[in-house]
Amino acid sequence: MPDSPDASPFHLGNDDPYRAWRAGKLAAIPGGIDELRVRIRDLTNPSGEEVRALRDCCRRSNWAIFRADTPRDIEPAHITAFAAKLGLHHVDRNPCAEDSGVTALTKREQVGRLYIPYTNRPLSWHTDGYYNESTRQIRSWVLFCVQDAAEGGGNGILDHEWVYLQLRDRDPELVAALMADDAMTIPANEVDGDSIRPAQTGPVFSVDPDGNLHMRYTARKRNIHWKDDPATRTASAAIEALLSDTTAPTYQYRLEPGEGIVSNNALHRRDGFSDDPGEARKRLLYRARFYDRIAGTGVCKR
Repeated sequence: MPDSPDASPFHLGNDDPYRAWRAGKLAAIPGGIDELRVRIRDLTNPSGEEVRALRDCCRRSNWAIFRADTPRDIEPAHITAFAAKLGLHHVDRNPCAEDSGVTALTKREQVGRLYIPYTNRPLSWHTDGYYNESTRQIRSWVLFCVQDAAEGGGNGILDHEWVYLQLRDRDPELVAALMADDAMTIPANEVDGDSIRPAQTGPVFSVDPDGNLHMRYTARKRNIHWKDDPATRTASAAIEALLSDTTAPTYQYRLEPGEGIVSNNALHRRDGFSDDPGEARKRLLYRARFYDRIAGTGVCKR
């Protein structure tokens, strides 16, 4: 583990730290999804052992599955209390969130522009907050299932550090192109002539002040502009190929009531789903997003 952020393995000039990190990363890839499960007896007050188990999973793969013993009693405030035990304190209060900062993800009626997370449509590969400004980048999130759908709604998850590793091994210039400040632009969000959010331009990969890797990405084809040069086009196509690679350590999982995922904003996607007619069984998940990384999961000692 490097002593300082300047020695981070994610800086392209740091070859020795990269080789050491790469060896450890590949050796730690989970052999199956069961290696990423942690049982939590009291979600609002996880034990030290439970917190360490979650952090161990996230050091290996940047995400973990947890199961709470009392799923039906969980409320939004319980999610933020749980997150705080993992060092997550700075919640992203997006316009669709409740006062607690937690968003209820469920199919809902919408006026104006349709936001796909609040429909039952599939969501393509992305990291959360790719449209946020640079000072509000999402470093982690917690997802908790109150009620699963009658059918569908599973998630795919892929460690973004593994994607970085594959691209750097293939050609460091691919990573360099994706680290450019103008690599990817999300156009402004405008509704009826009003600007909801200005255009956001920035890198796909960046290294935060603590030396950790951050990825800002969406696989969507509409409302996204890639830098129009050969290096960026090649790098973007290389990411798409990795996301469809059947040999990649991609995990598919459908959360059941009482289960959740905590992640350092790894790449993820969602299948479409169907609720029961008459809404007798309506999918509901709580999501909280944070500007912090899960404590104790960084690549540097500090």
